[in-house]
Amino acid sequence: MTTHIIMVKKILADGAPCRKCGEVYERLLRDGLLQHIDRIVTADPHNPDSEGMRLAARHQVSRAPFFIVRDKGGNEHIYDSFLRLKREVLQARASTTEVALDLAERFPELDYI
Repeated sequence: MTTHIIMVKKILADGAPCRKCGEVYERLLRDGLLQHIDRIVTADPHNPDSEGMRLAARHQVSRAPFFIVRDKGGNEHIYDSFLRLKREVLQARASTTEVALDLAERFPELDYI
């Protein structure tokens, strides 16, 4: 298992989390996986010096939420897909619904029936 996971979530102008960030946080809670997240950092687009914005720039990530996973060797791996993090790092099974939602989000140009 990994040694350290940081979740970077974006906040909106009114201070509320972005829709996707809120959904992912709820899924972490529902699936009992929040205990594996060591830190939650906020990216505030109105404050480029916020920790989350600095991490996004450093890792060249433009989607929120994203996760920084530091393995036991000190190497950092970036996950901009909760589903990938869930399967590959947390080794938790994804439901068929989660897979479909992830595909729809990642490839909005696809026409699903």
